[in-house]
Amino acid sequence: MGKSYYIYMNNVLIKNCRLYDAPSKPADILIQNGKIKKVTHLSLKVKESETKILNAGSRIITPGFIDVHLQGAGGADVLDATPEALKTIANTLVRFGTTSYLATTVYKPGKNNSHLAVAAKHTGKNLGGANLLGIHIEGPFISMEKKGMIMPFCICKPSIKVMQNIKALTGNTLKMMTIAPELKGSIEIIKKLVKTGCIASFGHSSAGYEDTLKGIKAGINHATHLFNAMYSIHHREPGPLVAIFENPKVSAQVITDGVHLHPAILKLAFSNMGEDRFITITDGMQAIGLPEGKYIYNNFEYIAKNGTARYANGTLVGTTLGQSELMARLIKYSGCTLEQAVKTLTLNPVKLLGIEKHKGSIAQGKDADLVVLNKDYSVFSTIINGEIVYEKK
Repeated sequence: MGKSYYIYMNNVLIKNCRLYDAPSKPADILIQNGKIKKVTHLSLKVKESETKILNAGSRIITPGFIDVHLQGAGGADVLDATPEALKTIANTLVRFGTTSYLATTVYKPGKNNSHLAVAAKHTGKNLGGANLLGIHIEGPFISMEKKGMIMPFCICKPSIKVMQNIKALTGNTLKMMTIAPELKGSIEIIKKLVKTGCIASFGHSSAGYEDTLKGIKAGINHATHLFNAMYSIHHREPGPLVAIFENPKVSAQVITDGVHLHPAILKLAFSNMGEDRFITITDGMQAIGLPEGKYIYNNFEYIAKNGTARYANGTLVGTTLGQSELMARLIKYSGCTLEQAVKTLTLNPVKLLGIEKHKGSIAQGKDADLVVLNKDYSVFSTIINGEIVYEKK
């Protein structure tokens, strides 16, 4: 086990690391005031009294991982609607290299939805761990047929009034909404989302090929957990997947645990989406970071084992793996390189979110969000805004 904590100095020097995209030579990275000041293959000299020095021991270093789809971790959930829950999530995620995330949750029509207000209030605040970048709502304008684990009381017909209520709660912290384009009224809402800078993501949908194309034309440029909660490919009814695969402007989230998608399908997805459109997510729940065992979710008992959560009847609830663990499985199942895998957790999600000027790569002037990896891809250390927030002991 490691320890999550903050070590703060204006200057941090990471010595003897190997860049994930240029690992042949050792490198030093100097951080000042939360930004990357210098990246060099030369050995840097600093005033040790004024600098925190982290010796990476020839380990690989990557940009911090970004998770655009995560409900909870460490026993906490966004639905808990407390600052303490968000802090628990933030502190748990750093153990798996996640330095920023979208709080993914639902909207309950007719309820007070205080969890959305709490998440909005704490977006951008120091939670002691991973940065909360904003909110991703799955629904409520989704298909009842393809609702997956989303409760029926979290679903309603597309409504401008409901959308206004959601915006009143979330303001500009609403970064993504998963929506089914085939529903009457969805196209208008998709256009409004895009106009306000919110990502309209295809998902939990009964749409076929043509309706998916209509949604893409209206502004959908992303897909939620590819293959899951949508129709599969049929030789006479191509369905949404073909529309997504063939459109170069659409990126897609993929749960790379080898359970939500069979390893062969995972490999197919990576091959078709390519390294530039594929985004690795956890779709994580409260059991991330907890020991294997029995827990309660939605008032039902589930069992967390081998990185997967299932109800007693075998129904899949979700993954309990962190992003570093999912990256390792992506490499194993898809055959991609480390550099390609890292891209799906860093550069691709930040491009989707429009924050690539600040995050997603190791370069001068970028936010000092970094992950040092052991040989097995477990996390040795996590740095956020130039502060060491986790070191494995």
